[in-house]
Amino acid sequence: MKTPARQHTREAVGHHTGSTTMKKKKTSQKKQRGRPSSQPQKNIVGCRISHGWKEGNEPITQWKGTVLDQVPINPSLYLVKYDGIDCVYGLELHRDERILKLKILPDKVPLSRVSDASLADTIIGKAVEHMFEGEHGSKDEWRGMVLAQAPIMKAWFYITYEKDPVLYMYQLLDDYKDGDLRIMPDSGESTTAEREPEGVVDGLIGKHVEYTKEDGSKRTGKVIHQVKAKPSVYFIKFDDDFHIYVYDLVKKTC
Repeated sequence: MKTPARQHTREAVGHHTGSTTMKKKKTSQKKQRGRPSSQPQKNIVGCRISHGWKEGNEPITQWKGTVLDQVPINPSLYLVKYDGIDCVYGLELHRDERILKLKILPDKVPLSRVSDASLADTIIGKAVEHMFEGEHGSKDEWRGMVLAQAPIMKAWFYITYEKDPVLYMYQLLDDYKDGDLRIMPDSGESTTAEREPEGVVDGLIGKHVEYTKEDGSKRTGKVIHQVKAKPSVYFIKFDDDFHIYVYDLVKKTC
């Protein structure tokens, strides 16, 4: 878990495509042996955590973050927003042997309310252009889709991008009011039909998937979540990666 390929600060986002510093970590994971526990684990969703991270011969790094959610189809898998990191990580916090000295912190997650509930409802499920500051003060536009309001950290929103289909989260209402987020014109499709299309069900959740990379190698993963605002869009957690990927699986299989 390097600091980070995906430390998607506005200064770094411009380097996303084609940059060697932005490549994803593809370390293959060992089969998790699991850590024996003599007592049931407490529910850590909504808690602040800290831990060390040790991978291979690399030095130990220290991480703090907030546990956003526990994945129902794989309860050992948690979604975590780390401090200073803009993408959401999926980790088996109690099993991953790279995680050292996991601690539940006494810090309270600051209560955050959505400043404009109507605007929040308006942007969810919409295609957007998100503006970031690139090198030398330039502006870079990233096309993406607002997926949902984030759990726990309610003033934040899940979003993904065409050029990088990974799950990120930002305080998008602030960006909208600052002129850095623009809702793209509707393609003419019915919003209601997009939100509740007939025949699109959650039958893909829990299914194993295989993805062939450009070099011909394959990676496997599992569908872990369906996006309510866009039911054809799903979250995928690959076995060899701690990022959460976002794909329109119905469109891809047509």
